[in-house]
Amino acid sequence: MTAERVNIAIIGGGLMGREIAAAIQRWPALIEHPVRPRLTAVCDINPAALEWFDEIDTVVTKTTNYQQLLSDDSIDVIYVAVRHDLHEGIYTDVIRSGKGLLAEKPFGIDGDAVQAILAAIAEHPESFVRCSSEMPFFPGAQVAIDYVRSGALGTIVEARNSFLHSSDIDVNKPINWKRQTQFCGKAGVLNDLGMHTWHVPLRLGWVPDSVYGVLQNIVTERPGPDGSTVDCDTWDNAVIHSWARHDGVSFPLTTETKRIDPGQKNTWEFEAIGLDGGVRFSTKNPKLVEIFTVTTVPGGGREQVWQQVDSGSQSVWPTVTGPNFESGFSDTILQMWAVFLAERHGSLGDRFGAVRPEEAALTHLIYNAAITSHSEKRAVEL
Repeated sequence: MTAERVNIAIIGGGLMGREIAAAIQRWPALIEHPVRPRLTAVCDINPAALEWFDEIDTVVTKTTNYQQLLSDDSIDVIYVAVRHDLHEGIYTDVIRSGKGLLAEKPFGIDGDAVQAILAAIAEHPESFVRCSSEMPFFPGAQVAIDYVRSGALGTIVEARNSFLHSSDIDVNKPINWKRQTQFCGKAGVLNDLGMHTWHVPLRLGWVPDSVYGVLQNIVTERPGPDGSTVDCDTWDNAVIHSWARHDGVSFPLTTETKRIDPGQKNTWEFEAIGLDGGVRFSTKNPKLVEIFTVTTVPGGGREQVWQQVDSGSQSVWPTVTGPNFESGFSDTILQMWAVFLAERHGSLGDRFGAVRPEEAALTHLIYNAAITSHSEKRAVEL
């Protein structure tokens, strides 16, 4: 099989831009992928941020003006990682250029921005568009997803999905755009990290009927650029209690999205419990998947048991990595790009894919309902 060559550009050369660039360099680790990407161009408004990309010899274009990338016919796909208030303008420009787009969450600063992006997609179906979300591509997460899809839960009882940080526990940490509503959006931490907690539930069909939001702005002031105190007006933590449906059965679904959860660094957790079985996984122990069952214990009769299974290294797309080895964050980014480009190519099939635009739009409906719920102290129907 001859792989299709796809030239990639990056708009936003910060943390995630560098992670994406590194992942593309690891592409030969994927087995028989139908696409061979090559990073050829990078844009950032800060010229100093572009210097890091000198390490990648396929990069031939470095610019501070993203419009230069849109007019470059050699570029096929663009990854964009910029402030939330810039999403609508840049995403719609990329889509209208006809190039493919892998866009960072929350896919627009608010619901109006998302609708504008969706309208551009409808007008330009030649642009293949998905939203970034890498955490579900841990092999253990895929084991948990497949377990739920298998029907092993039986009648569902409850489910939970969490993304837990402690990055803002230092009250002296200087303010940045993610802690200011004008740049991050009124949904705060939900805009920044909420896709991590909703990608899997929405893909499993768990669209909430109603939500009850419990939101916290814990650190209300932070040091500004000159050291003086400025308002830190975004939500730090958000817990959403909702009612969803699985196989026609209504059940309580809880999502937790937290920037201030002491003891956590970057933990993604999923749990689903039913009358016949259950499954849970946390990136805190990235090889371990726990499965619940009722079984016969020799000499002890029928007992409820949580079993432990090591998940190994293999995720959605097979790799050359030994199946007994561990998987990490950089591996999930490689997998996210593998499924994005495979689906764009038409070769993903029924495998778990990246966030769809309509799923990203749904998250904004959920966030708005959660904010209304918190303000009015009542459950809000979607």
